[in-house]
Amino acid sequence: MKKKIVLAYSGGLDTTVIIPWLRENYDCDVVAVCVDVGQEADWKAVEKRALETGASSCYVADVKKEYVEEFIWPALKAGAVYEDRYLLGTSTARPLIARVLVEYARKEKADAIAHGATGKGNDQVRFDLGIMAFAPDIEIIAPWRIWKIKSREEEIRYLQRRKIPVPMKKKESYSRDDNLWHISHEGLELEDPWHEPDYRKMLKMTVPPEKAPNKPEYVEIEFEKGIPAAVNGKKADGVTIIKTLNRIGGANGVGLADLVENRVVGMKSRGVYETPGGTILYYAHGELEHICLDRQTYAFKQQAALKMGELIYGGLWFTPLREALSAFVDVTQKTVSGTVRVKLYKGSVSSAGVSSPNSLYNASIASFTTGELYNHADAKGFIRLYGLPVLVRAMMEHGKKGRAVKIPAAAPRTKKRGKA
Repeated sequence: MKKKIVLAYSGGLDTTVIIPWLRENYDCDVVAVCVDVGQEADWKAVEKRALETGASSCYVADVKKEYVEEFIWPALKAGAVYEDRYLLGTSTARPLIARVLVEYARKEKADAIAHGATGKGNDQVRFDLGIMAFAPDIEIIAPWRIWKIKSREEEIRYLQRRKIPVPMKKKESYSRDDNLWHISHEGLELEDPWHEPDYRKMLKMTVPPEKAPNKPEYVEIEFEKGIPAAVNGKKADGVTIIKTLNRIGGANGVGLADLVENRVVGMKSRGVYETPGGTILYYAHGELEHICLDRQTYAFKQQAALKMGELIYGGLWFTPLREALSAFVDVTQKTVSGTVRVKLYKGSVSSAGVSSPNSLYNASIASFTTGELYNHADAKGFIRLYGLPVLVRAMMEHGKKGRAVKIPAAAPRTKKRGKA
């Protein structure tokens, strides 16, 4: 009986090679599964390519809504960022793709799941851990870890020898991943950190900042409990909001990140990321949190955000710790509702106003004009107690040096005298 293998299929170079390779090296039928997380693709053409390349069947699963609501919004609410700049575009999509692959593997009674992630990359970790979380019994096949092909050029020659059309041009052979949230670029001139990215031929969603309009554009974003709900006064679902902000942000050169990052497998790699809509949303969400969260909650949430970013990047989405952190984040977001106005100008995002019914900002306290809720004289006693460790240490140091120390007395307590 033939083996049946479900393949995570994108229609790109790697997975186009993998279909004939699997058939040549396993006695198997290949079931191609395309997971639509918002990438730009002609799915009918992709399905046709899969079947012509040798797949026995091809499915397209549209999970954009699930991607936004179950993966992007939790990362946004957490403020999760990896190494200061990467907004986790690929990292948030891979766990969902893995879950979908398992669903189709069960449906097809498959013996194995294959993916095109390389043996050097992060995606192999994300795919494998996601598949293991739902199907520890299913074999995982990652051709890049076992075949003799060593480069993208060899992949192209492999297809050419078999008279299979190559789905890309060699001179444009960046390694790309795109979805609703972002586009990543690796390879070519980016492999040398000294080389400036060639944005003229690279960028897909975003104009170079210097070519953005000379006039700023203002955008208003409304949030409900930390989740984007409207853009410029128009209520919309998450997919529509992200598409709208990708268009607006991309036209203004917003959301480019050129980063040399630490991969899970231990090496450093360089990538350029386009995340125009995501950059706007992260900034706006952060501005709203600044007026809605108290100091201790905000400070601890910053620590949680750092850990959340590490977990998502490392493929540990389906873990108790990630779930616990998301539960904590959800509690913090109960008051994060309101509207943020941002200004976009030649790649930059800045605040142009923030308002919330749950704002903790109180003008009568913060204003330079003294209000009824704040007495300047109260500050002296607070500072004396807050700085007591500093005072005690200074007394000890002066005593060691034989210096006499005279400590000013605390302000005397005043007593109200009653009538005689």
